[in-house]
Amino acid sequence: MKRSDTGAAEARRGDANARAGKSPDPILSSPMTSALGSPTGDLSRATALRPRLRLLLAAMLGVAHTQAFAPHDWWWLQLLALAGLVALMADAGRARMAAATGYAFGMGWFLSGIWWLYISMHVYGEMPAWMAAPAVVLFSAYLSLWPALAGGVWYWLTQGRGRVVDAVSGVQTGAQQSGTQSGVIPAVLFGAAWGLSEWLRGVVFTGFPWLGSGYPHTEGPLAGYAPLFGVYGIATLAATLAALVVVAVRAAGLRRRATVATALGCAAAIALVGVLLRPVAWTQPIGAPISVRLLQGNVAQDIKFEPAGIQRSLELYRDLITAKPADLVVTPETGFPVILQELPVDIAQDVRRYMEDTGSTVLFGAVGADSPVDFTNSAFAIGPEHPTLYRYNKHHLVPFGEFIPFGFHWFVNMMKMPLGDFMRGGLDQAAVPVRGIRVAPNICYEDLFGEEIAHTLRHQQVPANMMANMTNLAWFGDTIALDQHLQISRMRALEMRRPMLRATNTGMTAVVKPDGSTERLPTFEVGTLATTVQGMQGLTPFIRWGNVPFLAVSGLVLAAAAAVRLRARRRG
Repeated sequence: MKRSDTGAAEARRGDANARAGKSPDPILSSPMTSALGSPTGDLSRATALRPRLRLLLAAMLGVAHTQAFAPHDWWWLQLLALAGLVALMADAGRARMAAATGYAFGMGWFLSGIWWLYISMHVYGEMPAWMAAPAVVLFSAYLSLWPALAGGVWYWLTQGRGRVVDAVSGVQTGAQQSGTQSGVIPAVLFGAAWGLSEWLRGVVFTGFPWLGSGYPHTEGPLAGYAPLFGVYGIATLAATLAALVVVAVRAAGLRRRATVATALGCAAAIALVGVLLRPVAWTQPIGAPISVRLLQGNVAQDIKFEPAGIQRSLELYRDLITAKPADLVVTPETGFPVILQELPVDIAQDVRRYMEDTGSTVLFGAVGADSPVDFTNSAFAIGPEHPTLYRYNKHHLVPFGEFIPFGFHWFVNMMKMPLGDFMRGGLDQAAVPVRGIRVAPNICYEDLFGEEIAHTLRHQQVPANMMANMTNLAWFGDTIALDQHLQISRMRALEMRRPMLRATNTGMTAVVKPDGSTERLPTFEVGTLATTVQGMQGLTPFIRWGNVPFLAVSGLVLAAAAAVRLRARRRG
């Protein structure tokens, strides 16, 4: 059949569908397909292959999305990857295919972004490879449900029964143009759906917000929004920007200049406001800078909890602590890899004598014990301003690492790791006083949860002036996990506009300043980062309100769109 004959047949089929009250095929009637022309050859075969190609492209875009995170920090690449995802989902034809496209994107994103979990399970946990690899795949499959949810909900909201709305260009067929379905509104809906799905990923089943899509913007124009809306608000704005890019490109292909101007104007306004917000001083210096020493022992993970490794850690960190005075000395998580009561007397005496002779405060990691069976992952401190031993108990525990979900003891028993069920600390724990400055500890994975850190700061009688993350990422070897975790700490510093001190076993040991810039040690070396750090006071909007503004606005936007969608469906 000639191209002209094919086009005529399709036109007749479209007229017949219109008379029957049916919607045109969204794939064939989309502006993208119209611009490129109809496929040649066997139309049914090409259409059958299209879903598989769409899913493959979505997975590739997910891999590209991962490259936007640390260590690359290519925030602009995230916008392009999400724009590609929006374009694919807009032409999906049905909500189920849009959700499948989001799912494929998620699989590419998470498999390429958290593959290092295999290292902890197989290399250090000694789980068989045939078990560890599928475990990573299954976990990625679970995480991919959230971008799938965003895609399915967004498509359902922007595609009406009996009136196909091109969700990224504002073009409608089968109905008149509607102000509520302009090209910009669906872009806003995509941002809200994406941001809420990211938030859900961070809270459901205790949450796993690693690789949250706001983190690439620790660099770039959107960083200025961090003290206002936090990482989820930035994720929402980034997704909206990506959708606006697609709106502008498709509208330009259709020569809809007003839509192009509106989309580009909105995108430019979002970016410009972020740039203007970046230098705003949400917090102010308090007191004099304090001298800080952050310790990095580089104890190999495969020996850390063996008798020889325990003895090496005890002696090494004792020597690093007592080497030189400082206002504050910080060790990594479980720098002393023993229960506190089992800390050798000579080590404890050396550290206390150092504190008394120099006036230094020492913040160190060890295991706490309240009974023979009740343990905590804790940070302890001794110092001239604290009359008794300070103790911080980790609040947000890692599933499988620090507590075992119901029914999964068999899985944990396959790994050679000192795992079990730890007790949780509360959110409202006091900070460590250091020469008039208050330091709020958090341990390892806890700095992923900005809302919880904000809750702690706003409920402290005197809010802490800086934060200290104590972690051990040696479980993941020399992988991108180290860079990703530093990026997470940078976002927390931007949200709270306070310094974040990071003491790690193998890296990245660093001081993150309130503007997100860093001073760091090389990884996988024994070393000490000695510097001075300025404490900050004052509460950013994010500390005061947490995720409430982001949740309220996004929830209202989606609820209003759902109401319009349901009303239109009843009328149809």
